[in-house]
Amino acid sequence: MSGRLRVSLILTALVVVLAGLAARGQLPWLPGLTTGTAASDEWTPPRTPWGDPDLQGIYNYGTSTPLQRPPQLGDKAVLSDEEAAKLQDELAYRLNRDRRDGGAQADVSRSYNDAWMDPARMRLTADRRTSLIVDPPNGRLPARVQRTLTPEEEQARAAQDLSTRRFNTGFQESYRDMDVGNRCIIRRRNEGGGHPYLPAIYNNMAQIFQSPGYVVIYSEMIHFSRVIPVDGRPFLPENVETWLGDPRGRWEGNTLVVETRNFVASTEVGRTGVVYGNANPKTYRIIERFTRAAPDRLDYEVTISDPETWTRPFTILVPWNQTDEQIYEYQCQETNYDMYHWLYGAREREKRGERFDPNAPDARGGDGAEG
Repeated sequence: MSGRLRVSLILTALVVVLAGLAARGQLPWLPGLTTGTAASDEWTPPRTPWGDPDLQGIYNYGTSTPLQRPPQLGDKAVLSDEEAAKLQDELAYRLNRDRRDGGAQADVSRSYNDAWMDPARMRLTADRRTSLIVDPPNGRLPARVQRTLTPEEEQARAAQDLSTRRFNTGFQESYRDMDVGNRCIIRRRNEGGGHPYLPAIYNNMAQIFQSPGYVVIYSEMIHFSRVIPVDGRPFLPENVETWLGDPRGRWEGNTLVVETRNFVASTEVGRTGVVYGNANPKTYRIIERFTRAAPDRLDYEVTISDPETWTRPFTILVPWNQTDEQIYEYQCQETNYDMYHWLYGAREREKRGERFDPNAPDARGGDGAEG
């Protein structure tokens, strides 16, 4: 066999392999648009043996498409091919955590290097949308409700802000300065891995299981499962609260619709609960819609509302791309030791004469979220 023919056959085989991987969304090492095939007119969504739409599979919902449309884009809802390509190049540079430029502070912030990151976070959605928010039409979160806080609310807000500043500067006072995410109870405010399912820097994986009367969604982030009844049962009484709320599902054609309420309102075990945007757990509601839009993609649409937090409901659309990748156990082992390390370190610093400064440059550098 000639060398030219051998090279030609190798290249042909490589193209075939890459095309097959791309069709399954398995090109994590190639920055680009999120993969996913379009459904043809002849394609019929599958059903389970008992007749429900079949949503089962492992999915990755990572993307770098921002939640909100950048203000400078105005009313531009979709990028052109050229704009998307340029943005991908910028993202590949900006999100690269193996860079060593920027000084010591930037280096510390990249201590979780790219080996820990989800490559899917580097890709825009295939439709080149400028935001994950699809309603309001401007792609932005609605304004928050402005109201006068009660003295008790003012005191609670000030205490939470101070707790966050202590955490960010490494002067934790007690276990209360480490919230539910830091302590591996549940992902705080559902920043990745929880409803709403929003892209994060890693662990953007979920697996759906089904049985008659139930749908179960297992998340890679902090390893929790949502067991969703779809048998028509009523919601639990309002005084029965859980970290992830009380979900109830129903089928509307090929779409699973899930409404969730009854979220835990107490913050006794940490600085915050898990509802999105620090909304009021008593009035916070989410309605999620899961639709198999193509053989290898679910469309995840979630409408969030809380009349005490936002002036109107808003809707987010995130593609879930099916994958053959494995979901790994999220043991969160480091936090079994971090409680001791955080408190011990803070006390040692105080022995050296260091004191907590709530106005230090890094006091508001983040919100103390786990990971």
